[in-house]
Amino acid sequence: MIHVPAAPWFHYLGDLAAWIAAFLGGRWVYRHRHASVVGLARQTEPGYFISLAIGAVIGAWGTGSLNTWRMATPTLSHSVAGALAGAIIGVELWKWRHGVRGSTGGPFVIPLSLGIIIGRWGCLFAGLADQTYGVPTALPWGVDLGDGIARHPVEIYESLSMAFFLAVYWPALIRGRRWAVEHGFHAFVLAYAVQRFAWEFLKPYPRLIGPFNLFHVAMIGLAAYALVWIARGRSRPQPDLAAT
Repeated sequence: MIHVPAAPWFHYLGDLAAWIAAFLGGRWVYRHRHASVVGLARQTEPGYFISLAIGAVIGAWGTGSLNTWRMATPTLSHSVAGALAGAIIGVELWKWRHGVRGSTGGPFVIPLSLGIIIGRWGCLFAGLADQTYGVPTALPWGVDLGDGIARHPVEIYESLSMAFFLAVYWPALIRGRRWAVEHGFHAFVLAYAVQRFAWEFLKPYPRLIGPFNLFHVAMIGLAAYALVWIARGRSRPQPDLAAT
């Protein structure tokens, strides 16, 4: 068992580090994938980002709180998974209203991935107060977050999973691989949904349907969204929007 020196304020340090990493990732995208950023700007307006932000906030606090309110100690909470789902819904509604039919998420893949990879470590060091801890385990890498119980370090599992995705995606993007250029965002959403779905079985969240909790259901929705977009792209490629 590995003892982790946890404190709730570590979460804020993790958030700060995640925002810095996302900013640096966004800076790289702007410098090296300028065409995709320009393509996004041409298709959108400030309302796009307002819709994205509103959807992210509602999704983050809505799903997080719905989940924790069903636990033994109800509390307000937020979730990166909910923020992603809410942002997607907000953006897709904006696109539908304004007749934008292509993908606009490409420039966000690297910043989002870096934010999740770094931010999850903040969740780990925030300890039990963060309510993102795993169920007990007898595995040698179980972590003690202050209660003397060895738990699955699900935060590390998620961080490493998304690091693996980024290690595959980033070189593919640089090399101009079609899947990374045209469907990078959908690949990101699918990778995030699949790995998060798996780790949810290792969390003590209340069940919603059978063995599945609220986030299992949300991840099924995200995976379906990504697969539909990928399938549409294969049947009707849109090269004029591929860089976005």
